[in-house]
Amino acid sequence: MGITQFKNTAALELEESNPVAVPLGTPVAVASTTSVERDDGVETGVWECTPGRWRRQIVAQEFCHFIQGRCTFTPDVGETLYIEAGDALMLPANSLGIWDIQETVRKTYVLIF
Repeated sequence: MGITQFKNTAALELEESNPVAVPLGTPVAVASTTSVERDDGVETGVWECTPGRWRRQIVAQEFCHFIQGRCTFTPDVGETLYIEAGDALMLPANSLGIWDIQETVRKTYVLIF
């Protein structure tokens, strides 16, 4: 298993763009990503999302560091988190809830399956 590196994550060209899976109203947010899936149950990448509200469906544990933007995450159980560039977040496995992106967000992330 080798080292994974993403250079200049703030300006990195992202490879895939798709509307979010479970949008909640309009505008429908579009997520873009560049990622590496490793053979040890870990995925790392850079992710960007345009403004909109949507339901988080990822059940993996996730660590992320926000590079730009502003948003909130309201977990199904717990209080709303206010997130902006420079913040880091650790989401336990099965952290479901609502993302509300106010200003296009870009983050680096690690998913642990």
